[in-house]
Order: sequence, then C-alpha cells, then structure tokens
Amino acid sequence: MSGFLPDIARWALGGGAGGAGGDGEGDGSNSNGGGDDTNDNSRNAGVTALSEEEIRAKRMARLASLENRQSSSVSAGTDGAENATDSAASGNGADAEKVDRMEIDEEAGGSGRKTNHICGGSRPMDVDDAPEEAKKPAADATIIEPAPKKQAKETTHAAASANASKPAPTAPLDPFAEAARKLRRRKMLLLRRVLLVTVASSADDAAAASSEHTAACVRLLVDDPEIASGDTGTGFRTHHIAEILASRLALTPSSKALETMPPQHKCGIVGYLGGCYKRAGEEWKELRNGLNDKKSKSSAGGEEELLDILEEIRKQVVSYAASSLMVPDLFELGNDSALQLAKCLSTTTTDPTNSITFDVLGKNTSFYYNLCEELHSQDADSFQNIINEVAKYLADSLSKCDTILDEPAATTDSNTTTIGGNGLFLVSALRELCANKKASAALAKIPRFHLPPANSPEASVKVTPPTPRLPPGASAQQARLFHMMQAMSNSRAGYLRRSGPALEKETLLGLVLRLGLPAEHPSVASTFSNAASRTKKDISNGIDGLRRQLELYQNKCNELVKQLVIAGEESRKNVIQWFIDALLVNVNAGASRPDRTKVSSPELLLNLSVVLLKLCEPFFNDTKKSLLIDPGFVSSPESHGGIYDLTGNDHLPRLGSNATNSAVYQPKNSFIPLCFFFCSRSLALSIVPDANFYDMIVYQARRTAWTIQRQNGDLRSDPNLNRYLGIQYAKEIHLQNRAYVTDVLKFYDMAAGFLMRIDKDQLTTMPEHIVNDFCDVLNFASEQTPKMMAGIDFGNSFRLSVTFLSQDYAGLVRNYNLRAKLGDVLHDIFLPDSADNRSDVPASVTCDPLAGGRPYLTSDKLSQETLAPSLLLLYGEVEHTGFYDKNSHRTKIAELLKFLWDSPEHKPAFRRITEDKARFIKFANGIVNEMNHQFASVMERLPAIRTVQLQMANPQQWAALSEEERETITSRHEENEQHVKRDLPLCNSIMKMLGFLNTDKDIRDMFLLDEMRSRLANMLLHVLTKLVGARGLDLKVDNPETYNFRPKEMLQDLCIIFSSFADADEFQMECAKSGYYTSDLMSKAVKTCRKLGLLVGESMELFDLLATKVEDASKMMESDEDLYEDAPDEFLDELMCTFMVDPVILPTSGKVVDRQTITQHLLNDSTDPFNRKELSVGDIVPAVELKKKMESWLAEKRAARNKSS
Repeated sequence: MSGFLPDIARWALGGGAGGAGGDGEGDGSNSNGGGDDTNDNSRNAGVTALSEEEIRAKRMARLASLENRQSSSVSAGTDGAENATDSAASGNGADAEKVDRMEIDEEAGGSGRKTNHICGGSRPMDVDDAPEEAKKPAADATIIEPAPKKQAKETTHAAASANASKPAPTAPLDPFAEAARKLRRRKMLLLRRVLLVTVASSADDAAAASSEHTAACVRLLVDDPEIASGDTGTGFRTHHIAEILASRLALTPSSKALETMPPQHKCGIVGYLGGCYKRAGEEWKELRNGLNDKKSKSSAGGEEELLDILEEIRKQVVSYAASSLMVPDLFELGNDSALQLAKCLSTTTTDPTNSITFDVLGKNTSFYYNLCEELHSQDADSFQNIINEVAKYLADSLSKCDTILDEPAATTDSNTTTIGGNGLFLVSALRELCANKKASAALAKIPRFHLPPANSPEASVKVTPPTPRLPPGASAQQARLFHMMQAMSNSRAGYLRRSGPALEKETLLGLVLRLGLPAEHPSVASTFSNAASRTKKDISNGIDGLRRQLELYQNKCNELVKQLVIAGEESRKNVIQWFIDALLVNVNAGASRPDRTKVSSPELLLNLSVVLLKLCEPFFNDTKKSLLIDPGFVSSPESHGGIYDLTGNDHLPRLGSNATNSAVYQPKNSFIPLCFFFCSRSLALSIVPDANFYDMIVYQARRTAWTIQRQNGDLRSDPNLNRYLGIQYAKEIHLQNRAYVTDVLKFYDMAAGFLMRIDKDQLTTMPEHIVNDFCDVLNFASEQTPKMMAGIDFGNSFRLSVTFLSQDYAGLVRNYNLRAKLGDVLHDIFLPDSADNRSDVPASVTCDPLAGGRPYLTSDKLSQETLAPSLLLLYGEVEHTGFYDKNSHRTKIAELLKFLWDSPEHKPAFRRITEDKARFIKFANGIVNEMNHQFASVMERLPAIRTVQLQMANPQQWAALSEEERETITSRHEENEQHVKRDLPLCNSIMKMLGFLNTDKDIRDMFLLDEMRSRLANMLLHVLTKLVGARGLDLKVDNPETYNFRPKEMLQDLCIIFSSFADADEFQMECAKSGYYTSDLMSKAVKTCRKLGLLVGESMELFDLLATKVEDASKMMESDEDLYEDAPDEFLDELMCTFMVDPVILPTSGKVVDRQTITQHLLNDSTDPFNRKELSVGDIVPAVELKKKMESWLAEKRAARNKSS
C-alpha cells in the first residue's frame, strides 16, 4: 500500500488494501501498481472497460457489502442477475467434474505434504471427495454483491449468463479449453492451499463450492462471475486477490465459517495473514523451482500466472495487515491487531519455522519484516505507536513473572492486558520484534525504555507498592498476625523512580533482565527441597535442568540486546544510556548487605553481566581487537556517563593516588572500550559479591552440619541445613555454569593483558576494582570450579600478578589487601600440585605451553628475577590485612617460597635478597614475631580442646552438666578449634621456611645479626620447651590431623634449624642467655630425636654438638654474672637494666641503651622508647668512650677473679 488514507471511503475508492484496486482497474495513482501493472492489463485486454462512475459505484457497493456482513441471498430487485450468474457458475462446476483428477494433480505438480497448521504451513493441492450432502452453501457464507451498472451492460450480462446455462452439445474436447479448465482448477486449489478458503459465485452454486471445500478451509460466496467463470474462462486473476482477502477478513469472530479444523478464529487477522504469506512463499518457491527445471518455459502450463498470483497474495496480505494495525476497527477480527501481533511473535520459540518472522525465500523476506517496512513507509509515527503498543503488551506480561519458570495465564483488566506465557516466550517475542531494524530502533524509543534523568523532579518521586489486603473472612487472631507480619515485612518499602528497583520494574530491559532463578523463591526452592536427604545425582539433575532453562533465557536476552545495538546509532545510544543508568543506580550492589530498596536484584545484575560479556566476546581471543581497548575511557566523563567519576560519594578508587581526567579521548573504536569497562563494572556488581555470598553459605552449611553431628541430631530433617543447602545448590546453577565461568575467566585474562600493555601513568587511572575482582574471581574458580579452568590460557594473569608484586610496582599497587590477593593467585592457580600442595587446578593451567610445558613459576624470566624478593616483602606487608586473613596469606607465601627455593632458576634471586639488609631484617623479624604469637596461642588452646573432648566422650559426665553449661563449653570449644585450625598451618610453614632458608650461609648470617640473633634463639627455645618439656609430646587431641597438629614433624623441623647454627658461637651464647633455656632441655631434645629417628647422620651430630656448646656457654655466662653484680649504673641498659655489650646513644632523648635492645625495639616500633619521637637504626650513635670504659672495668674484674682462683 503506497499511501494510507484515513478516510475509509477514499481508501476503498483507491483500490482497497494494497492499492490493488479490487477489480484491477484504477486511476493509476498507486505506486505498487497492484491493479494496473502491465501483466494484468495484458491479461485483461478482452475485458470491457468500465467508466470511472461504474468503478466508483462497484467499489462502494462491495465495501457496503463487507460492512453489512451479508450472509444470505441478495435482494429481490437483483434476482434476475443472480439467477443468470448462478446458471453460469453451475455450468462451470459441471464441466470441472469432467477433468481427470489424476491429470490435474500431475499438471499442478502436487506433492504429498500434509501440513494442517492454520497460521503457517501448506497442504497438498489434492481434490477432496466431499459427500453430496456436504455440497450445500454455508449458512453464513459471505456474498459480495455487484454494484449496479448501466442497463445495457446488465442486459448483455444477463443474456450471456442465460446462454451459459443452456446444456452444451456433446463435442470433442478443445485442447485450449481443457488447458483453461485445468488452470482454473489449479488456481482454486491454490486458494485452498494458501488462503485456506474455497469460493463459489453465489448461494445457488454451493454444490460446486462444496466440492472444493475441506475441513480446514473457510467457505466464501462471492458474486463476481470472473472469480469462478465458465468453461471458457481461466478463473480469478491477480486483481481479484484483494477482493477474496477482503471477503475472508470481513467475517465476524462469531462466524460459523471460521469453525474449521483446526479453527481459524484463534489466529486473528495477523496470524492468518502471516500464515498466508508464508504458504504463498513456499508455493512460489516450489513453482519457480519446477519452472526452472523445465526445458521450455512455453510448456509451463500457466505457472507464470500462478507465480504472479502468489506474488500478489504476498503483497496484499502485508497491505491488509498494515491497514488492520493502523486502523484496528477496519475489520472486526482485527480490533486487537497489536495484541495479535504480540501473540504471534511470542510463538516463535515453540514453532520457529511457522512464525511470522521466518524467512522463507531468504534474508529479509519474512512477513513481519515486510510488514514493518510497509508500516514505516506509510507513517513513521503510526509505526512507532504500534511498536509502543506491542511492547506494552509484552512488558506487562513480563511484569507478571517472578522467575523464568513462571507461566502466568493471559489476563485482561481495566489497566493491563497480558498475553501469558513464560519469560522465554516473552523475551523471544521481543527478540523477534527486533527482526526488523526499524522496529528495533522504534523499540529503543518507547516511553518506558529509560529511567528518569538524574536530578530531575521525576527521579526523586517515591513509589510505594499497594498495601496487601486482609483476606475476607479472617478471624481476629489471623488479622493480628497479618498486621504484625506486614509491619515486619520490607515488601512495601518504597523506592525512587530512579533506583535499582525502578530499573527492573519500570524499564523494558529491566523487566527482561530481572528474571532468573532466585535461590529462595518457592518455584526454585522446591527443586532442592529436603536437599540433605537426596542423592548427589538427584541434586545434579535438578541443577542441570534449571541451568539449561537459564541458558536458553540468557541466550534470548543476548540476542535481543544485540539486535538493539546493531539497529542503528540512535538505538545503540539508547541501549548504552540504559547500561549507564543500570550501573549508576547499582553502584552499591557489591556491598556485603546491599539495601534492596536502592539496588536491583542479583538476577538482573547477573544477566546484565552475561549480556555485556557476550558483547565483549568478539575480542576475548582476538589480540588485534583487544588492542583497541583505550585506557582513556575511564578519564572521559562524556564517555562513561559518570560511572568512573573521581569525586563524589560513589567515586571508584584508582590504582594511583593522583589520577585525573584526560583532556582528550579519541579512541580508534569507541564501542570496544565501552564494552570492556562496562563489563568489568557489571562483574564487580554480580559474580564477585555472588561468589562471596556462596562461600558464606557453604561455610554456614558445613558449620550447621558439624553442630548437628556433635549433638547427635538428624542431618536429613534439619530445616536450617536443608535451607542452606537449597540456597547453595541454587547459586551453583550459574556460579558453576561452564559457559559463564569460562567467559568470565577469559575476560579477566584479557583484562590482565590490557593492564600489562599500558604504561604506568595510564595504570594510575585504572579502577582498583578491576585488579581486585581479577584476584577474587580466579581464586574462587581455583577452589570451586578448577576443572573448568582447563583449556584457558592464563599467561597474562600470571605475568600481571608477578609484575604488580615486584618492587618497581610497589608504589603503584599500594593496597596491602590487594597485594596479598595477588600472592594468593600465584599460590592457588600457579603453584604445581605436589606432596606439600594438593591442588585440583589442571596442570595445563599452571604450566606455560610456550615454554615446553614447564611451570610458569620456573620458566618466566620476570618471575626468576623478582618473585622471591617480592614474596619476602609481601610476607611482612600482610600484617596489615587483618588478624584473621594474614595467617592464610602467610601460609601460602611460605609454600611459594619453598617451591622457589627448590628451583635452581630462583637461587640467584635468593642470594640477592641479603644485599638489602633492611628489607630482609624486616621480613625475618616478621616471621619470628608471627611464630611467637601463633605458637603460644596454639599451645594454650590445645589442652583446652583435649579437656572438652574427654568430657564429651564420657556420656555420664557430659549429661550431668546443665544445658546452659554444655552450650557455654561447646561454644568455647568451637572457638578454640577455629583458632587452632587457622594458626597451626602457619606455624608449620614458618618452621619449614626457616629450615630451608638457613641452609644458605649468607641468609644464615643475616639471622645472626644483632637485631635478629637473640630473637631467633628465644623463639626456637620457646617452641622446643613446649614440644619436649614436661608435658610436650604427651599432649594429645583426637583427630590431630584435622587441626594440622603434627608435633613430631614440627620437632624435626625445629632441630634441623638448631643444627644449622651449630658452629655459630654467638648463637650458642644467645641460647645460653635465653630465659627459656634449662640445663636438661637440649639434652632431652637430643635423646628424643635419637629415639624417634627424627634426625640422622650429620644433622644429628650437629644438633648434639650444639647442645654441648650451649651447655658450656651457659656455664661461662653463670661465672660472668657475678662480675656484673656491682657494675656501675652507667654500664647498665636504661631499658632492660642489664649489663650492656655494645652501648649506643639515642640522639632524640640522650639515653644510653644496648645496641641489641634498641635495634630489636625499632623492628616493631620506629620511635624512641623514652619520648616517642621518630627514630631509626641509622640515627643511633655508638657510645665509644663508654664502651672502652666498660671493657676496661670488665677486664680488671676478670683478672682479679683469675688471680684469686
């Protein structure tokens, strides 16, 4: 239809829908030329031309006939003309019976297809054998009455009809007449196959019509003699298609003619016309292929005319559908045509090949595509309104769903009309709505596509959900309970028009992306009910089933967003603005307990990350495309829309401390940086907090199970355990989804490569959360989904971790927690599986394929040069990460150092460690402090654990306690167990680390410095006292391995450390001076090692030698102590009150102390102990004169003692 005329009369006079002209005769104003094309004119050369007045009268009469829905015979004033027409039609029907049925089928090229779908598919052009009693006119068959014509033409027409009704004399069949009858027959069969109608010329010709009728077709009675002419005619032509379609569409919804099998009234106008379009395309394709196969097109037997008819059908059904959508009351069957269009789009998932968006003849040939083109060409504003209306039906339907499993029925009320169906059907409908780019662009402009702009009056409007009503007939008690629950519930908490809840409730994409599988929703929770009593296979099947449904839904969401993005620049801008709004209103969604009245649901944030990951997918593995990620994006407010602002309450911290916005941002490709940074932000709001929540739920489930077992309860029936397990399994649906996890890991490895590529100045502007999330995700994957890491290249991830831990980047990556997490990545992902480190991470992940499959830790050049010193520095830095986290970090660092120590590639780096004395002393002091604190704590708690274990093992003693006493003891016992399990692994790792480090002479000499010698000796003797003292090895606990308590192994490591200092006189003296030393301690340790076989060979001999030397040093020290009794006060340390060995002056206070005293103090506190002023080791001044005086006094004392002895 080339132009839409709102005036219905002018529309009719212009040729009806599509401008075909009804009779094939018009005024030539139609651009499509439906009734005036050259082909039609050539075929109508023998038709008497009508005047303009006759055409006008005829069309108006037909339109009046459609409006009146005439279903009976015409009025008495036209009986003569009707009888003549009936006679002609009867003769035509009689002659048709003479045609050989098999010959007709062969000529028509019929096939054996048996499709019976009303709105799509086609049926074979077979000839049905209807019984005689069925050959009667339908009671409500539509009759199109001809318009009054001039008297002369009426007389001629009546005479011709009368002659046609006379019986023809028997004569040989004329080949041309026979061909015409076959062609007419094929046309009628074409109507049945494509339009699902049968036609007859009048009510009296019902017998002829019944022979053409099948149960799936609608009977139409038309009064145009050209549609079903006699023996000499060829039946209807292209210019009759509009008239036949108008007759079909003019039926009322209650018409019995529509009660076909299957019933056509369920399709509506849009569904019916879409099916006609598809069937016409299939017929056209089949006929065209058959025509191309014939050697001579001259023997085609009317195929060209049939092709023209099919083309006309395709054109007319699009025009009629467009007219019905633009003027819904044009046909009674189409008064809800927009709703019909929405329903047709929603059936795509169940029957894609029969949908209105299916391209039968190639790309962009579907009914829906051409319908959109027609509507847009007619009136862009009306087209936008139609898309608005269709989108509203779909959005209202989506709002009725809470999960992807819900399938609410269609509803109609005063405010909304919904089409029903589950989320997948509805999102599929929106996806198909975007099958045309003009429709996609229109969808992105609907009123509910965006949130109100920030700081606008509408943005601050608060929305309060309606108050739930008390159920009728509720008792007074029920009413009180109802009101109490309402007061406690947050369900009525309002939200602002610009907020996370508004995003998912009032925007189209929000309604789409909010659907998922909420863990505690009844429809999801029911899948995992009574989880503790079900088999692992049963639970796995439930997870897999829901995961498949979620993947299908997310795939449709991806397709929808992609269609909107590629629809054009304006549509893409609208989608980008929605992304910006979504990330801005959910800026606090990553908190441990976000405010749900301000942020969106986890399901929306998850689906948003899935969509953005899909947009990033083209440059996951394409290095050339990933090079187009421009770091200047985060410094361009015009580009990121405020997501990466440097100021304000919601600003995001950067890696550098002095980040500024870039003056110029000119990327080669603006979309790739946008996708990358938006995706990184969405992952920070989705998978990162989700993974943390999952870890917490797993911990709660394990703790609950442990408690139940301790109380001899029933695990299978405990409601709390079943609830925790249900939530855990629901979270595993997406957190252990291979496709999702793989995409996330690939994204972060690409992000690592990007950060490695840019210079330090650009790095300072990068959001810190990218590196933080990178660590969290990789560590989570190594623990929960290690097998899914196989096949992914993590080379960039390894190099980023090593680089950011190096001394060169220590000033850039200033966050101690972030640096500690980088160390965890190296341990959890890249430390190879060994006896000391049991890892489920595949070997292909820890090894570099470009280095012959060697581990990254030993093959990477940067790692060989910098990693060992970096880890020693990191060991001290993690002190700032918190009491509970530092132990875990240090245990992992110690295991990494052990692996590096055993690797020849790292030996040079360890030797260089001693070149930086200050840094090494800081590291060494850290491990000594840690060992002292942790070991003391463990030794205090182990006896308490043993006491409670014995109490619980005695039923009578345990039952004698009150319930309150048992709860108190159990609570304290659990706390002790947690501390021991956390602290003992670190103690074990420290002992091993000290053991292998002191095998190197240069490192051993560092431990013998004044600052460290005394502290190391005291720490070792303290541990030795606990292990071999009065109650040392007798200390026992049930299941010691669960606490990592291995006393024999620890004693062995300890004695190895002692043996390495056997030839160090200063160390022997420090051991003798220690308050932990006793005369029998070392000898008892030697006997224990020999008895248990802990040390053998040279190590045993050295340890035995050390014990002897320490004993000698102790005796010598005892003899010197008598000399110090009367020492002048100036020779005594002002802090420790002990005789000084190396006196020094503190310039900040003027006090004199022993060098060893102040250096040990400054290791933990950089201030003067007397006045708290800043002080460093370099500031202290040797007291040279005082030292000479002390040495002279001591020499005199010794000489006097020797002389007297």
